[in-house]
Amino acid sequence: MVAIDYQVLALRYASTEPSRPRHENFLPGMDLHDGPMPLDYFVWAIEGMGRTVIVDTGFGADQAVARGRRLLHEPATLLKHAGIDAGAVTDVILTHLHYDHAGGLSQFPAAQFHLQDDEMSFATGRNMCHAHLRAPFEAEDVVDAVRLAFKGRMRFHSGDAELFPGISLHRIGGHSGGLQVVRVATKRGPLVLASDAFHFSENRVRRAPFPIVYHLGEMLDGFDRCEQLAGGNADLLIPGHDPEVLHRWPRLREDTPDIVRVDLAPTR
Repeated sequence: MVAIDYQVLALRYASTEPSRPRHENFLPGMDLHDGPMPLDYFVWAIEGMGRTVIVDTGFGADQAVARGRRLLHEPATLLKHAGIDAGAVTDVILTHLHYDHAGGLSQFPAAQFHLQDDEMSFATGRNMCHAHLRAPFEAEDVVDAVRLAFKGRMRFHSGDAELFPGISLHRIGGHSGGLQVVRVATKRGPLVLASDAFHFSENRVRRAPFPIVYHLGEMLDGFDRCEQLAGGNADLLIPGHDPEVLHRWPRLREDTPDIVRVDLAPTR
């Protein structure tokens, strides 16, 4: 029997200004002190067993300007640095439809996309009448996702699902109406790409949620669920926006400082 294990890359394509304050990353009253705490923005790539699966598609230059973010690389260009042709990718998992996770869908013209039913319902329904809930979404990205559904290129999932052997999807919710995380078989155990189930490891460890949240109870329960999916091993939990990811895991190559292999053991 062939062992199932994958290489998993975290690719940083953007960041916030270094001066972003800590208090913006925790619900009011959940932080103990202030200071700089910037966000990094990632897409992820799963490779092995004869397939390549991309997790999230990031955003481009227009949204970087509109949202005041620093675009370091176009996501498709960064994937190319990892030896991945976005135009040839056949499967893309969208953890949710916020602007920083679901922009640039057209960069993957051959892909089938994978999304939770609840997320599409959330992003196209009455919740978008509320400015606070729609703020992290970009209307054109959501419309692009609807168009993909009409073209038969959006595969919907309801709750947990095995996408391929060793790659499974798990609905968490909380941060958005249908956020899902991705569990991947690796040599060192079941890796969980948590996306925005927790932006920083500190959100999870302190049970101090990030302030962009739709359902607080689901977010708190999601911390537990992610830990269970990773078999209780914190080194197998990959947060969605934590700059520590680049510092803790080894680079894919020495010339790719913004691409690290999270399937390998952290170096610190």
